Amino acid sequence: MPEDQVLAASTGVIGAPFPIEKVEAAMPALVGQLDENGVTDLARAIMTTDTRPKMAAREGSVDNVSYRIVAVAKGAGMIRPDMATMLCFVCTDADISVTDLKTALNRAVDGSFNRITIDGDTSTNDTVILMASGASGSRIASDTDKETFQRLLGDLLMDLARQMVKDGEGVTKVVDLTVRGARSPDDARTIADTIAHSPLVKTAFFGEDANWGRIIGAAGRAGVFLDPDRLDLYFDDVQMVEDGTGCGLDAEEKVTRVLKKPEFSVTLDLNLGEGTATMLTCDFSLDYVKINADYRS
Repeated sequence: MPEDQVLAASTGVIGAPFPIEKVEAAMPALVGQLDENGVTDLARAIMTTDTRPKMAAREGSVDNVSYRIVAVAKGAGMIRPDMATMLCFVCTDADISVTDLKTALNRAVDGSFNRITIDGDTSTNDTVILMASGASGSRIASDTDKETFQRLLGDLLMDLARQMVKDGEGVTKVVDLTVRGARSPDDARTIADTIAHSPLVKTAFFGEDANWGRIIGAAGRAGVFLDPDRLDLYFDDVQMVEDGTGCGLDAEEKVTRVLKKPEFSVTLDLNLGEGTATMLTCDFSLDYVKINADYRS
């Protein structure tokens, strides 16, 4: 999501507005039910087509004073980088400035929620909020402590991002996609995005079909320079394409076994430079179609 969407919410209202009087009337009872151990309740309350709650926590320390980062999230459909139907609420008891907090969140979001896709579709309401109370007294001020906080936050958000993809609508395959050897990181990102969003690639994953031509075809239409005679393609550690040419039936049989796993990796090496990018994607299944043929919000 863009930086101006981090720490902010973009919402759309469909139909008649909900009477604010009902919200105000319900607030005292809701406040009275607050519980410091109610994280699971919160994670369940924000679910829509999710099949399970999504939570994560990490712990760090400064000068032997510990702090925690705890988060809940929801999202199972209409998920694609920059705008998606997802919510994520992150809380920490660390003492950290607003400026450092926003910087850390932007970096962490770019490496997690902005690197996943379930169906390539988006909505008008995605939100990631990071709140710091300072209650632990653990002060995040030095460069070393900021980097530690950044690493913990990035790891936590990637954990939640992976939970989202694994619980995506109708998902049966989770795929770690890497494009490397591009002339620049931006080129690698563009190609990775195109492959990760391709319906033909995603349906091939669902069908456990070692159709490497679909992946090469998606890369070729990404609008980024590549040399088809230099492409290498791997499924996990099995090479399927070398120098733009398929490696034969033996390789295809091995790749088919890889595709039967619920989680695997795909790596495309352009052999042009040092640019690298990653995406976390998934398959398109019959259940995805059924869910969205019948679902109305």
